[in-house]
Amino acid sequence: MGGGLSIYRTTIQALARLLPQNCFVCGQQSGVSQVCPDCAAAVPYLTGPLCPVCALPTPDGSICGACQNAPPHYDATSAPFPYAFPVAHLIQGLKYRHRLPLAGWLANALALCMTSPRVDCILPLPLSAQRMKERGFNQAQEIARPLALRLDVPLMSDACIRVLNGAPQASLPWKARQANIRNAFECRIDLTGKSVAVVDDVMTTGATLNEFARTLKLHGARRVENWVAARTLPG
Repeated sequence: MGGGLSIYRTTIQALARLLPQNCFVCGQQSGVSQVCPDCAAAVPYLTGPLCPVCALPTPDGSICGACQNAPPHYDATSAPFPYAFPVAHLIQGLKYRHRLPLAGWLANALALCMTSPRVDCILPLPLSAQRMKERGFNQAQEIARPLALRLDVPLMSDACIRVLNGAPQASLPWKARQANIRNAFECRIDLTGKSVAVVDDVMTTGATLNEFARTLKLHGARRVENWVAARTLPG
């Protein structure tokens, strides 16, 4: 995939020279990036001791009580940012204002937080056919595509589908989210023995990612990691 990455970078750089960018956060010229250097430097990162499974803060970086009491089907979670301004603004711009180049900026930040991405393949979290028709694209796939190129990991965009289109998770109380997402996914490939990374934009309760991980493990996945651009923090 090295040649593909080189072509991708060359194309992006050429387009940026022809069409100078304005920072999506402050509106000032930002050169080749969707976010100017000043705004990028001010973005808060997800730091401190975190649960290695769900990426929520813990006192000493050990597995949190919730993951110990009810272990999820996924094995780890990585996220560069908390879901707060301005990252929330960037993700909303990607999803609802069709600013697709923002996916590349988020993918780059996600790649930089990977210390040793030892996975066999990357899977974007699928959207339902109805949601895909409404939005026109899958934001998880838009983030996963440049991320896979940068990390030189195979991207399996069509390996899984979402077969149920329930109410949006964000509109439901926490306890209703698991029932809403149950049996929502199908996997079309054999993942026996493979370590898989699932890419999404935001992890809130983790219910959707947990159900997707359950599906992947039913199809043989040995390990499932969540790679998300932002993690919603309690409070």
